Amino acid sequence: MAGVDHPVERGVRLRLDVADRVDHLAGQHYVVRLTAPDGYTAQRSYSVASAPGDPLVELFVERLEDGEVSTFLADVVEPGDELAVRGPIGGWFVWEGDGPALLIGGGTGVVPFVAMLRTARALGRTDLLRIAVSTRTLAGLPYAEELVAAGALVVTTREPHGIRPAGRLTAADLVPLWEPGQTAYVCGSAPFAEAASQLLVGTGVPAEDIRVERFGPSG
Repeated sequence: MAGVDHPVERGVRLRLDVADRVDHLAGQHYVVRLTAPDGYTAQRSYSVASAPGDPLVELFVERLEDGEVSTFLADVVEPGDELAVRGPIGGWFVWEGDGPALLIGGGTGVVPFVAMLRTARALGRTDLLRIAVSTRTLAGLPYAEELVAAGALVVTTREPHGIRPAGRLTAADLVPLWEPGQTAYVCGSAPFAEAASQLLVGTGVPAEDIRVERFGPSG
C-alpha cells in the first residue's frame, strides 16, 4: 500500500503498488480480497480512478456501515500494508480515448469517469468528454474539484449548488450534453443507473449507445 487518505467523510482513497501489474483501461476495476485469521474471506470490486499511465493503481472506496470490506479498507488499512488484489477486470465499460463520450455518474459512480478524464487529459483529448454528475452534497462527492475543473455539470440533490436549487438530474440537463456519435456511460447505484438510462432513452439516445454499470451492497 503506497498511500491512504480520506478526501471525503465516507470514503478512502487507496494508492496501490501492484507487482507485475498489467496496464488497465479507463473503466476497468480491481477485486480486493480480505482473509480473516479463521480463513473466512470476503471480496469486493472497486473501479480504478487512475489513468493507465499512472505507476500506481488508485481506488476509491465508499465506507458502508455494514460493509465487510469497505469498513476494513477505510478504518484499518495503512500505508505499507499488503492487500490481495486481482485485476484489471472488464472489457465492456471501458473508454480508450478513441471517440466522444457522455459520462453520467451518481455519487461514487464517478470513479471510473475520473480515470476516463485523466486518460483524456494525458491524450490531450478532453474535448471528447462531456460529464454530468449527481450527488447529495458537493462535499461528499469524490474528486469534486477535479470534475468541476473539467467543466462537469454537477447536480446536488440535498443542497443548492451555484444558482441551481437542490434537485435531481433531468432530461433538460442532458440535452445540451448529448450529440450523435457519442457513447453514453452511466455508473451509480441501481436506482440511479435505471433513472439515468431512462432519461437518455427519453431524449432520443439509442439504447445500443448506452453502457451501464450498477453497484450496490453485496448480500
